[in-house]
Formats: sequence, C-alpha cells, structure tokens
Amino acid sequence: MTIRETDADAVFLSEATPQDFFELLKPRVMSLVVFTAFVGLMLAPGSIHPVLAVVSLFAIAVGAGASGALNMGFDSDIDAIMTRTSKRPVPSGRVSREAALSFGAMLSLGSVVLLGMASNWTAATLLAVTIGFYVVIYTLWLKRRTPQNIVIGGAAGALPPVVAWAAVTGSVTLEPIVLFTIIFLWTPAHFWALAILKREEYARANVPMLPVVATKAATRANILAYAVLTAVSGLLPTALGYASLAYGAIALALGAWFVQRALILRKADDASERRDAGRLFAVSIVYLFAIFGALLADRLIAGLI
Repeated sequence: MTIRETDADAVFLSEATPQDFFELLKPRVMSLVVFTAFVGLMLAPGSIHPVLAVVSLFAIAVGAGASGALNMGFDSDIDAIMTRTSKRPVPSGRVSREAALSFGAMLSLGSVVLLGMASNWTAATLLAVTIGFYVVIYTLWLKRRTPQNIVIGGAAGALPPVVAWAAVTGSVTLEPIVLFTIIFLWTPAHFWALAILKREEYARANVPMLPVVATKAATRANILAYAVLTAVSGLLPTALGYASLAYGAIALALGAWFVQRALILRKADDASERRDAGRLFAVSIVYLFAIFGALLADRLIAGLI
C-alpha cells in the first residue's frame, strides 16, 4: 500500500462517525434477527441465567451486525449503483471498504467468542456458520451468480432462533428446525417483492435477482408458491404439538393474509405491480413478526395455565 493510499484510508476513518459504523450493522435487519432469536431463546426448554441470556442475545445481534458490515464492504460496488443503498457509509465515502471489512471481521470474532463464553460452543459454532454462510456463500458466491441467491442464502437469516435455542440447550432439535423453516421459506417471497420494486437497479448492478432474469409472470408465480409454503410452515408448530390450537388459528389467518397479498400480486397488471409488490413486502414483515410473536405469547400463556 502506498503512502497516498494510507492517507486516504486515514481520511475515511477520520470523517467516519459512530453513527456511520452503527449503520454498517444494518440495524433494521438486526432488529428482526434479535426478535426471532429472542423467541427461540424463550421457547427453548431448560433455563439460562437472565444475565447470560442478555449477553447471548447481544452476541447474536453483534454477529448479525458483523455480517452486515462485511456484506457492505464486499458489495460496496453494487451499493454505489443502487439508489436504495448508495447513501450507505461505504459507497458514500464516509467509511472505507477496508475499514468496513476490518470492523466486520473484528465483530465476527468477538461475537462468536462472547457467545461461546456466555452459553456454549455449540451455539457459538452455529453463529460462526451463520456469519460465514451469509458472507461467503451468499455475498461472495451466490449473489452475483444465480437467481436462486436469496433462496439458498436465506438460510443465514433463518438460523438466529436456532442459535438462540442452542444457547439454552446446547443442542438442536426438531422445534428450532421448524422455526428455521418458517423464516427460510418466508425469505424469497419477502425479498423478491422488494426486488420487483428495485428491478431496474439490480439490472444495472448486474445482480441476477429473479425479477431481473425471469418474466414478470414467473416471478409472481414463484412469490405465490413461497407464500403458500410459508403459510403451511406456520402451521407446523400446532401440527407437531409444539403450539396450541389458538396459535394454529392465528397462524392460519396470518398465512391466509400473506397468500392473499401474493395472489393479488400474481394477478396484477404492469400498472399495479409496484403498488402490490410494495404492499406484499410490508405484509411479509408484519407476518414474520406476528407469527413469532404469536408463538411466544402461546408459550407464555401455556406456562401460566
């Protein structure tokens, strides 16, 4: 590295604020990760000291944030092209790519070690796998190569409740796999709805998201298929005896709502596509928060009876 390059990096660092580094963590995504992890932790049998529970959730949150920082570092060229991401700290020039990658790597290691010390090394290993899968498998390998990027890569976003479950129990059983399945099947419909809104930008960035490489009809059909699979997976906790019939009724209603919005998008014409895709995207977020909230409420109520 030349002296000039070193000086440039120093300028990037000197202009960066704590808020810039916080933005590298993708806090909105982190909030969903923390919530699903919290539900996984609360549903897990056994007990964990409240302080260690908080530390474990913090470690999972930091691990998610580390993934976001590494993703922003590696994808800074793409982010600079897309209006949705062009104001992020790296493409806007407030943080250098090298600083983002170093920050993400440091947080990755720290989060894994912290989780291992606070709970157990099974959970820490799962957190390391989650970070590695998101960064290496999704960001570096799949995202720029296949329209199935978000389908396969979505596994990383589905793992936090499994990690939290393992933090309590030291193992992984069928119940956390059900939680994983719900998020895994939910991710494509959720993200492809957003990708419809940003189709032209993904095309300019040469990212083969499904709405870019497939016909509109095929994209909408795939979204509907995953919405149906998501709705069915939401019923699994009741079907497998992990949740009550009351939860099952709520899951059925939420799933019907999700599928209904996907059906509306499936039948949309070009004039209404963006509106209906935006509404489906919003509904998908509410669905996931609500389904996990219902699971948590069901378990808490069962504990009081």
